[in-house]
Amino acid sequence: MGALAQHAGIAQNALRRLFSSPISGFLNIIVIGIALCLPSGMYVLMQNAQGLLAEVSASPQISLFLTMDANAEDIATLRKQLAQNPAIGKAVFVPRADALKNLAQSNGLADVIAGLESNPLPDAFVVSPRATRAQALDLLRNQLQKIPHVDLAQLDSAWIYKLEAMLDFARILTFILAGLLSLALVAITFNTIRLQIMTQKDEIQVAKLIGATNSFVRRPFLYLGAMQGMLGGITAWLIIVLCLHFLKQPVSTLSRLYGSNFALQPLSAADSLTLMLFSLYLGLMGAWLSVARHLSEIEPR
Repeated sequence: MGALAQHAGIAQNALRRLFSSPISGFLNIIVIGIALCLPSGMYVLMQNAQGLLAEVSASPQISLFLTMDANAEDIATLRKQLAQNPAIGKAVFVPRADALKNLAQSNGLADVIAGLESNPLPDAFVVSPRATRAQALDLLRNQLQKIPHVDLAQLDSAWIYKLEAMLDFARILTFILAGLLSLALVAITFNTIRLQIMTQKDEIQVAKLIGATNSFVRRPFLYLGAMQGMLGGITAWLIIVLCLHFLKQPVSTLSRLYGSNFALQPLSAADSLTLMLFSLYLGLMGAWLSVARHLSEIEPR
């Protein structure tokens, strides 16, 4: 209990020192919060973008057009092969007569189609793959193309490649931004702790004269750095919550105009905790580096 009370006292003292210059302390925390909210905000936008695209984008499908000489036995064999393929979720057979009828109804070509002497459309299967990644879809399409009596396996995967490329670019950009801003936050904490060490130079010398260990002298500065980082993380979380709150209504209105029920999703509890712990870690790292660099230079005379 005595150790807990000692740590609590050190933490309270570190918090008082953090705000001993209120303007400087608040500005440091706000700068850390803004820097952290940039990559975190991009992450939230990517998560919401993935949800939106999953809602508005149709599931990828592969159309298998059969050869004109495929008979009922060939179709039954192919149906069995498709049902046994683990990469396929569902396969729907579309007879050539139904395909012609649907074409006439959907495109207003009834008069033109009525003048045809014969049905030019082949029988087909509409395949719904289990995978959604572009490479897996292309691989499945190539496999289906090799099946006997399949004349053409068609997949429009261009939009999938574009979507994946954009999301991959956004992820890489987020990681780069997070890395650069993390270095900046470590530098901010490093400089803050350096100034505190220089300010308390005489106190540190006196403490070492009466037998204080390096770990005892180091502890308040580590608390100071961790608190600054944690408060910066809380500030970043508040900024993201406020931004999502102000954007929620306009986004809902826009989605309703397009017949969608999409709504912005906030940071999850796990993501929020990760943000807090990561900001605390950055503050602690900056404080540790600063203490290791400058505290050893102060020795009692």
